[in-house]
Amino acid sequence: MKFDFTNKTVLITGGSRGIGAVTARLFAAAGAQVAFTYNSNRAAAEQTLASLEPGNHAIFQLDLNKPEAVAELFEAFSSRYNRLDVLVNNAAVHLPHKILEDNFDIWQRSWSETLGANLMGPANMCYFASKMMVSQKGGKIINISSRGAFRGEPENPAYGASKAGINSMSQSLALVLAPHNISVHIIAPGYVSTEMAADKLEGASGAAMKSQSPFNRVAKPEEVARLVAVYASEGLEFTTGGISDINGASYLRS
Repeated sequence: MKFDFTNKTVLITGGSRGIGAVTARLFAAAGAQVAFTYNSNRAAAEQTLASLEPGNHAIFQLDLNKPEAVAELFEAFSSRYNRLDVLVNNAAVHLPHKILEDNFDIWQRSWSETLGANLMGPANMCYFASKMMVSQKGGKIINISSRGAFRGEPENPAYGASKAGINSMSQSLALVLAPHNISVHIIAPGYVSTEMAADKLEGASGAAMKSQSPFNRVAKPEEVARLVAVYASEGLEFTTGGISDINGASYLRS
């Protein structure tokens, strides 16, 4: 599968590892200028940056829970790049919290941090990105959702709620931004083989996680990254507002 993003500028949240890092490498290999954010692990971000094909690439520290940090990010980004062709909202937190076991302080903190990072953060990213894209008369926004938005997350209800919110927000923005030649796409993975999921996949629950799909495995980050690149390509604008599942038939909906 060949992609060409020559002269395109891409901004990815959470690009230091996992899906974000693989996506950054794919875009860079296809000729794009790639900027990505990291929250706290600068060493991992610099390692990913060094792994990219040569180009005008950059990393930015960002705490998505802080609206002012998002505004500062776009100020720094726009001073380095004169346009934004593709925004990939990939960063997210996954904080376990159980309604019947946790105290109220943990419950409140988990909901606040999860919705801040997973929903308000991407909403603020979309706000500033749309301003740039309207001025340049086009662009693509790709939001990473989750299978959990549909099947429920009993041990992470805020996570499921945040991803359901991403779906709804994305579809609302698709309606508003289409007249400006901006398309909004949603990708909903199930389990993905990333560093974050490694302990579970290699532990006692790994076999059960894999068996949810008839392929008897979970998604590879490269598979998600390729789907991101597909929607970032020219000619897919009319799929705006659609939600694409990538869960190996582990959860089917119609």
